[in-house]
Amino acid sequence: MAEPGFPVELVNEGRARVWIPKHEDAVPSKLPVFFNPIMELNRDFAVLALQAFQRMIGRDANVCEPLAGCGVRGVRFALEVEGIGQVWLNDINKRAAEVASLNAKENGMKRHVSVENSDANLFLSRYAAPRKRFDYVDVDPFGSPAIYLDSVVRAVRDGGMIALTATDMAPLCGVHSRACVRKYGGKPLRTEYCHELAVRLLAGSLVSTAAKHEVGIRMVFCHSTDHYIRLYTVSSYGAKKADNSIREMGYVSHCFNCFHREIASGLFAAPKRECPECSSRLTTAGPLWLGRILDRDFCQRMQTELNRRKLRQEKRISKMLFLAENESNAPTTYYVIDKICDKYALPAPSTRSVIKQLQKEGYIATPTHFNRRGIRANAPARLMREIIEKTARGVYA
Repeated sequence: MAEPGFPVELVNEGRARVWIPKHEDAVPSKLPVFFNPIMELNRDFAVLALQAFQRMIGRDANVCEPLAGCGVRGVRFALEVEGIGQVWLNDINKRAAEVASLNAKENGMKRHVSVENSDANLFLSRYAAPRKRFDYVDVDPFGSPAIYLDSVVRAVRDGGMIALTATDMAPLCGVHSRACVRKYGGKPLRTEYCHELAVRLLAGSLVSTAAKHEVGIRMVFCHSTDHYIRLYTVSSYGAKKADNSIREMGYVSHCFNCFHREIASGLFAAPKRECPECSSRLTTAGPLWLGRILDRDFCQRMQTELNRRKLRQEKRISKMLFLAENESNAPTTYYVIDKICDKYALPAPSTRSVIKQLQKEGYIATPTHFNRRGIRANAPARLMREIIEKTARGVYA
């Protein structure tokens, strides 16, 4: 191996053996070439999603990663996903492009992996012509993917998949609201379900961007893990498809006094200002995506692909896919038991017991992968408080 000019080490991830910079506890952004070992789970999910997508389209898929870093994700695509035509990797950092090339060679994938050294938007623009577009584009930046959305939409073919990562959770979760409005065009809220709102804000930004190009967007999978959110979508060309996607936009209003929440569909909807349960002021997030963020069939396809391979975090992935599949058709937003208990000084019952009682009373109720103490339910907030209190005190025993 030619020396890249900085200390490196060889590690295993999935089926790949890759050269990465020796991190020695340095933060990923300070390394000479970006690599984050914590994101292995992210890359595992990407492999499963791409394989599931490839089997859906039933042909070889051309893949692009415009922010490749060491190229670990792209090399894993080439190695682990059946039916891949060509993988294009790009990074503006010249040394990153060199390491990505080394990793392609190390794994015998030099013929199947092309590596370029360019600005990501410029790189994507070179593949925006109709016969050059990709089947799958994966954008995994350090921070926000917002500045790449226009280029990504233009570089994906009709029926292609877009995968996005966002690690700027402070803006998306309402700590820096103005930054979220600037980047994503929607207002966030610091609620107990802020990670779901973050996914919906990112999805809404993608939908709004795609609509300008007369492209519709359908969400098939997402997950909120550690310090980031991840979104997988399928594109459909046509003004009507774009219009249909825009119709799924709207607002979520939240009462910080009694936990009531409600949605207002439509970009030009007028959300309520007063809580119908306690008359407190409602605070509104949006515009954001109100449609489905999880597709049951796609989750099942990913689980099937997981069953066919061995991954280090197999149990964790399987549990997340199981939860995602079950909550795919559940109501928008979720309640967090501990948050309600803290507010009303209640003992905290188990999530399972609360779900069981909600279902007994005829409500939709399911756990969520967003929060281990979260419950998606179509019950009003006042009833949630009542059931949590009675469950904790053993009334239903």
